[in-house]
Amino acid sequence: MEIQLDKNYPRSPPSISADVPYIFNLKWSRKSRLKDLLQQFREHLEKLQEIWNILDEIDKSLWVIDLKNPSRANVCRQINLGYNCIIMLSIHIDDPSSLPECRFMGSDPMVNSLRKTWQRNSKRWNKDKPFVENVANLLETQLPRPPEHENNYQQVECGICYAQFLPIDEELGAKSGGGTDYTCDNSSCSKAFHSVCLGDWLRSITTARKSYDVLFGNCPYCSEPVAVKISIARK
Repeated sequence: MEIQLDKNYPRSPPSISADVPYIFNLKWSRKSRLKDLLQQFREHLEKLQEIWNILDEIDKSLWVIDLKNPSRANVCRQINLGYNCIIMLSIHIDDPSSLPECRFMGSDPMVNSLRKTWQRNSKRWNKDKPFVENVANLLETQLPRPPEHENNYQQVECGICYAQFLPIDEELGAKSGGGTDYTCDNSSCSKAFHSVCLGDWLRSITTARKSYDVLFGNCPYCSEPVAVKISIARK
């Protein structure tokens, strides 16, 4: 998030920008300070988590085109269906689990067939089912898995900061420049994190608890219990 302070701050609210699908409406008064902005931003990120969970499910399970370093503001994905056909899915930011907007691209005969199948089955979309399963059901086909190297790339990316490596920073000590070193124990999740980032995230939520030198909480993606030593979280 980037914050720009107006010359009349704090009487006037700061302007903000971030790599998110949309910016929240900042609630500001003359008594407000930056800590209030940060709290509202954290709450906004929690609301966006459903969108990002769906996008991560797509990225992990399907053959997504141009996936490397995707913007977290982008709610669209181009998926290779094989037979020189691509489907572009756009997630609804207000209702992420609902039927997405879609556009087919490719050879006319195959595109026309897929479009008719999608339209015919659109009422079968079930918001209680996984997003990828719904897409496969509507298209009545098995969707191609991602290439192996893209799967490997996804596994080493931190699920909180979305980078492979921590920045070079003396405050991080031995963790400076390091890769992901914590993986969720839930086999259906297995999301990787920098223990530093996970520790910071646990500190930011009210449901986390501390016992001696360990922070306890839940995985941001699947809610499986997680535990991080305070010594490897930012102080």
